[in-house]
Amino acid sequence: MKTLYFDCGMGAAGDMLSAALLELFDDKQAVLDELNALGIPGVEFKAEVSTKCGINGTHLSVTVNGEEEESADVHDHEHHAHDHVHAHEHHHDHEHEHEHHHDHDHEHTHEHEHDHGHHHHSSMADIEHIIGHLPLEDAVRADVIAVYKLIAEAESHAHGMPVSEIHFHEVGTMDAVADITAVCLLIRKLAPEKIVVSPVHVGAGKVRCAHGVLPVPAPATAYILRDVPIYGGRIQGELCTPTGAALLKHFAAEFGDMPVMRVQRVGYGMGKKDFKVANCVRAMLGETGDGADSVYELNCNIDDMTAETIGFAAEKIREAGAVEVFTTAVMMKKNRPGTLLTVLCREAQKEAVVQAIFKHTATIGIRETLCRRYVLTRTEETVETALGPVRRKVSSGYGVQRAKFEHDDLAVLAEKNGLSLTEVMEKIDR
Repeated sequence: MKTLYFDCGMGAAGDMLSAALLELFDDKQAVLDELNALGIPGVEFKAEVSTKCGINGTHLSVTVNGEEEESADVHDHEHHAHDHVHAHEHHHDHEHEHEHHHDHDHEHTHEHEHDHGHHHHSSMADIEHIIGHLPLEDAVRADVIAVYKLIAEAESHAHGMPVSEIHFHEVGTMDAVADITAVCLLIRKLAPEKIVVSPVHVGAGKVRCAHGVLPVPAPATAYILRDVPIYGGRIQGELCTPTGAALLKHFAAEFGDMPVMRVQRVGYGMGKKDFKVANCVRAMLGETGDGADSVYELNCNIDDMTAETIGFAAEKIREAGAVEVFTTAVMMKKNRPGTLLTVLCREAQKEAVVQAIFKHTATIGIRETLCRRYVLTRTEETVETALGPVRRKVSSGYGVQRAKFEHDDLAVLAEKNGLSLTEVMEKIDR
């Protein structure tokens, strides 16, 4: 299975993730040209060689109208960048006192200039409009919007205002759009079948934002990283940013240790600041063995719902991201017949799935078990037959291989030719 693994021992930010992914391509310049050809308003991508602790990697800078966004951690000696897409209220007569100027490697959606009267702001609707006019495939555009919605929802929760009232500063907006779009596009181009992310180092200390001095991880980051394994440490600075957190949350199939894999390519996405530890995100692309992965099994007992309402709930739970949904007849207390609802999902979708279960069923409690699952590698191909093209699903691994034609395609051919499904199978198997 083609697997992408992110080592986030020094956190994650949009520019570091995009730089690490860029390093996985043979022709980096061609990919960089493709990013610049997107025509993100005022944005220019530039790849620079960077060395940290003797390791060579790439720093991918983003300038907006020639300006690179900056930010500042609040501590004495060490500094690290962050790329908040912080919401801002419509009052800008407050003053900032910045006695130092620092170089930073991530985007931040508020500037450190004192004249805020000339800033323009973008709403979530504006962001969707910008992304909607970029020359992107629909799948990439959907990924970008989904990541931005995670950030907007986190900012909405942190600041106690509706998503519709969240606004972003102009320079920081385009900087974040650029980083998010770059990561989404490069992941689609690499086309991994599975993405695994290490536990995320979030850093320690405090960070200065538009709303004041906040603890690390910042509230938006902490909200996004719910149910994700994270840790702090002694490195002072904000190592994981809201943009980095949202990208990891959206794409990760699971969070955990590096799987057993045959690594084919390694990329290092560098930050600007220097620490005793190499300030980078490492991306590793390779092949994992036969498909073992981890899923959560969610169970609840139901005795006061009809079959029709349970069926409707099952569909909504699948839409929320469940891998599998099924029911089992059980005997409950007072000898009442009931239904055991079982749902399998991955960690990244667990919260949404839990919400869907509570919303669409009558249960008041859910049991959770982490399960190890073994699956065959599955691919799909189209076969030309005497009756027309038919999709065929091929499963392989563990020394076996099997194939099955897509039922919906067989049904279409049966209707079109006035045949039974058995007759269609007999004709296409010849």
